[in-house]
Amino acid sequence: MRLENKVAIITGGSSGIGRETCLLFAKEGANVVIVDINDEGGQETLQMIESDGGQAIYINADQSQADQCEMMIQKTEEKYGRVDILFNNAGISHANDDDAINTAEDVWDLTFEVNVKGVFLCCKYGIPALRRAGGGSIINTASFVAHLGAATPQLAYTASKGAVLSMTRELATIHARENIRVNALCPGPLRTELLMKYLDTPEKKNRRLVHIPMGRFGEAEEIAKAALYLASDDSSFVTGSSFMVDGGITAAYVTPE
Repeated sequence: MRLENKVAIITGGSSGIGRETCLLFAKEGANVVIVDINDEGGQETLQMIESDGGQAIYINADQSQADQCEMMIQKTEEKYGRVDILFNNAGISHANDDDAINTAEDVWDLTFEVNVKGVFLCCKYGIPALRRAGGGSIINTASFVAHLGAATPQLAYTASKGAVLSMTRELATIHARENIRVNALCPGPLRTELLMKYLDTPEKKNRRLVHIPMGRFGEAEEIAKAALYLASDDSSFVTGSSFMVDGGITAAYVTPE
């Protein structure tokens, strides 16, 4: 097993990429710490892991709050004695996110509070724990839009993921000699509840699919497998990277319809 005896904190573990990563990491031998503010979904993920014979705990924590990030790390070390992997996956995409003219200031502020400040705070309290463990892997969820920009306006989200990408590169540089690797995982469009609620007609889906060379949406479990690579020793010489898992969308030039 690729993560045997490792301790992995995964934020946003109640659904989507977070849940699939929790399940996969547990199967690969990790002690998983599921973090979310959705207690129902978090407990469901916990039950799924335990029913499959895995080891996990659930912690309710809001990553945009410093005291809760600190608590998350403390509870993990109290339970398992160490932190080896920190997957800063939780994030939001606000329904009212739009262009610069139409995005309200409170939508902008909330998006950055969760998506950027949240990653910063997880690293602020998580990096000392990784140091105490002798090193480890940090994975920050960014997005393909951090490289391309989004055809459908979502300025706050796109800008926030660009900030995550920049933060990842600097943290990777700062901590490389401490055996702490920091990488950004950049998914393309996924067949998740979050995206499908926006692409709620065949026409909207096809407009997005025309940009993806593979001709389909990605699956959350495919992103989880990429996270496994970045979390494991298989990626021991990988840090500061933008790990694209996007069906080829950033490699192609396609004229929008």
